[in-house]
Amino acid sequence: MSQPVPDVGPPAPGADLADLPIADAADPTAEAADAADPTDVDGVDDASPVTDGAPADVDPDLPRFRLAYVPGATPGKWATVWHERLPDVRLELVQLEAAAVGPALEAGEADAAIGRLPVDKDVFSAIPLYEETSVVCFSRDHLLAALAEDEAVSSADIAEDPVWVPADDVLFAAHPVPGTVPADPDGNALDPLATTADVVATVAANVGVAVLPMSLARLHRRKDVTYRPLLDGPMAPVGLVWPIDRTTDLVEELIGIVRGRTVNSSRGRGGPSSRPTPDGASDGGTDNKRANSGVKNSAKGVPGGAKGRSGGGRSGTKAGTRGGVQRGKGARPAPKAKKKGKGR
Repeated sequence: MSQPVPDVGPPAPGADLADLPIADAADPTAEAADAADPTDVDGVDDASPVTDGAPADVDPDLPRFRLAYVPGATPGKWATVWHERLPDVRLELVQLEAAAVGPALEAGEADAAIGRLPVDKDVFSAIPLYEETSVVCFSRDHLLAALAEDEAVSSADIAEDPVWVPADDVLFAAHPVPGTVPADPDGNALDPLATTADVVATVAANVGVAVLPMSLARLHRRKDVTYRPLLDGPMAPVGLVWPIDRTTDLVEELIGIVRGRTVNSSRGRGGPSSRPTPDGASDGGTDNKRANSGVKNSAKGVPGGAKGRSGGGRSGTKAGTRGGVQRGKGARPAPKAKKKGKGR
């Protein structure tokens, strides 16, 4: 639904009021500024880029991994984990239009991408990450703007509205478009607008509506445009995509990150098999852990070492007498067979 304006809160004692953000109601110039620039949203810096999560002092000479992402995607949280696990590999985030992701991956301009699904399965591997709900965007002067913010609409509600579909659309390749086709006064169909931003600007003039993934509606938000969820609208799946023939260790590491694997379970370079052990050798993962465990158990069974059972296990000590391992503070006085006469 619509994004709430951040709550700035009361100023701290002694704070300089000139340095504090001012709400529209308290600023006589704000209303005029909003009218001049309706795309400006209070409390949100639309121009702020998605950060790559890298520390400020990352060495530019480090080897790099280029992760593309489509508009609306937010890879920042995964980028932060990447820099924690792989500080020796620089992650570069590159924003690309949805249609440009495939060519960029094939040309080697990106190593992987957070992109729109589906993709050509003969060329790319893909892991679904999430699906976005579609929403109807319309002017605040539209009749639908009277609905509560948590109230959804259906395709029947916009059946008589012109629905603008941009040339960079990501929803309707395999789904019918609701509503009517935008046309001129003579009834001739108009050419599609080039971009989603153009469509939102047109919708702001209350000459139709648009159906977009929710992330794009938020990305292109304006004061004079709002949106509501479309109940029977198409979903917009997003996934991690990379070329089939370039499933490298770094790609495996990224797969583990987006799937939420811990560093100990990751299959990439950050996993247990690649981390050095204190003696300088590589940690061989599960097999080495088992081997190390066996060495410790054997050590417990040697004379003078001991609180535990013999390295041979329980079966070896129980087969005969219990003299193989002494328990408690003293040894038992005799084997079990010699206690039968006790208490006669």
